[in-house]
Amino acid sequence: MKAFKGVVAGTDEAGRGPLAGPVMAAVVVLTPSQEEELLKLGLKDSKQLTPQKREKLFVKMCEMNVVWRAQAVGVASIARLNISGASLWAMAQCVSKLPVRVGLVVVDGLYKFPDFSGSSPEQLPLVRADVLIPSVSAASVVAKVLRDRVMIALDRLYPLYGFAQHKGYPTKKHRDAVRAFGLSPVHRAAFCRKLLLERKKYERGKFADEECLNVKKA
Repeated sequence: MKAFKGVVAGTDEAGRGPLAGPVMAAVVVLTPSQEEELLKLGLKDSKQLTPQKREKLFVKMCEMNVVWRAQAVGVASIARLNISGASLWAMAQCVSKLPVRVGLVVVDGLYKFPDFSGSSPEQLPLVRADVLIPSVSAASVVAKVLRDRVMIALDRLYPLYGFAQHKGYPTKKHRDAVRAFGLSPVHRAAFCRKLLLERKKYERGKFADEECLNVKKA
């Protein structure tokens, strides 16, 4: 990375694995002084940070006027594009909205995002970039913080599922809620097929039990 002379950005996403909610991508450009200060404050891959630490770092980035952009993709587009396609599309949108011209974008993962404009900067896909490259670590923090805030807001709309606690990830509490209540409008149906089959089996079993009780009463 030090050999590259132009402006470098880092991009990452949050929310590939949940059963519900959007996938969120972010891109960040750090100056050398911003990078140094954020590393001193504990910047690292968002998965290695507590929610409180992520929020503090995000607030600090805003105070430092760090350049960042983010893009969410909802469940309908995830279903249409698939989760990988949706994540890469969101990254492309983030980069296209940057107010500064960058020469290289480090992409967390194996794949490049699509060049819709025909003028996207050079890309470097890199596995574990969120651990290795500070700007990608910062992007992972931005994406995670923003997505968590979305899920907390969705929890107020759909309080049966506990989104504020698990952020849509497939915890036991979340899986049990889907089995009990079915899907909300913000669930990813393709991610919940097994749970929906289990729900149908439960409902058929419950109906059969009720029929047996009615027969005995008659």
